[in-house]
Amino acid sequence: MRQDWWYLLFLHWAAAPEAIQPLLPPGLDLDTFAGRAYVGLIPFTVTGARPRLLPPVPGVSSFHEVNLRTYVHRAGREPGVWFFSLDAASALAVRAARWAYKLPYHKARMRLVRAGDGTIDYASERLWPGPCPAGCRLRYRPTGEPKPAPVGTLEHFLIERYILYAAAAGRLYSARVHHAPYPVQSADVPTWEETLTTAAGIPRSAEAPLVHYAEGVRVRVYPLRRVAAESSYPPRKP
Repeated sequence: MRQDWWYLLFLHWAAAPEAIQPLLPPGLDLDTFAGRAYVGLIPFTVTGARPRLLPPVPGVSSFHEVNLRTYVHRAGREPGVWFFSLDAASALAVRAARWAYKLPYHKARMRLVRAGDGTIDYASERLWPGPCPAGCRLRYRPTGEPKPAPVGTLEHFLIERYILYAAAAGRLYSARVHHAPYPVQSADVPTWEETLTTAAGIPRSAEAPLVHYAEGVRVRVYPLRRVAAESSYPPRKP
């Protein structure tokens, strides 16, 4: 699957590991940085989504999306992402991703407006399936110079993830994701309201979130595969 991701805002809150680990399926361990777990809320826009070797379909291949996630590994290997929820404006994309990738997608009413100064107004309201209410309302504007996140930093830990995990019928699955390193920059976020964490049963810190922005990347998402007991990937570095 090929697609482009645009106008990505990364909001992250620190969380107590003991509050997040019970929400994960068997076979996944919570990934932490300096002893802290993190929950991320990432709104963005998908364009040009299509299977390999096929062209994008007008009116179908582009849509807004927001996901709620945390970070995981498998016994020190294969660091990746676990999604608590993914909301998208395309009913077709929701159904396709639930079937092909076994991910918890939800149909939502979504809107993105980009002003001339780069300010983005983003809104999402979940429609189906539940739990509801679940949504967000954000205003953000990128600032600073875009550059890749330095390896070994918290920024890199949160943003540069290339494996997604899913679970269904007691089985664990994963898929590789490939793209160039995100061109990360700072952002002003004067408005951020959300009920997605509450809908997912996740306690969220009252502290202001960590904020990062990336203008866009070109992405390949590879087919889902069942996770074997052993892995050929190298161990995760401490």
